[in-house]
Amino acid sequence: MAAESSFDVVSKLDRQEVDNALNQAGKELSQRFDFKGTGTTIAWQGENGIEIKSTSEERATAALEVFKEKLVKRKISLKVLDSDEEPKPSGKEYRLPVNLKEGISTEDAKKISKLIRDEGPKGVKAQIQGEELRVSSKKKDDLQSVMTLIKEKDFDLALQFVNYR
Repeated sequence: MAAESSFDVVSKLDRQEVDNALNQAGKELSQRFDFKGTGTTIAWQGENGIEIKSTSEERATAALEVFKEKLVKRKISLKVLDSDEEPKPSGKEYRLPVNLKEGISTEDAKKISKLIRDEGPKGVKAQIQGEELRVSSKKKDDLQSVMTLIKEKDFDLALQFVNYR
């Protein structure tokens, strides 16, 4: 009897890459002509948040676009961003909070496992394990087709496949 092969579906952030993108965006904001004198800054706000501050609403929104460009260049999916897209006035400045999503919620994990059950090959099992999903099967080819199936569906998550064995 063949041993079971498996992989995990996760949604994790590469913190170093996000930090690099943040630093690059901050540097660009300090050097670009259209941001001179607007007091536009971008910085970490707690563990899973970034805050953009500016004296005008338009510059805060433009700073978010600069940050998005830097994330894309570093191959980080924009699906990790959770932003209101509307800067909030706070005294004389505008603040734009941006949260970073990490982990798969139970609800999303159930959607993915239902997809695997309904449309995936027979004999493939999916188990929810905290904020990740373990997919296992006796055939490696079935696991490959499940990966393709998950990639084709657009879940509002940045998904990665790890621990393939």
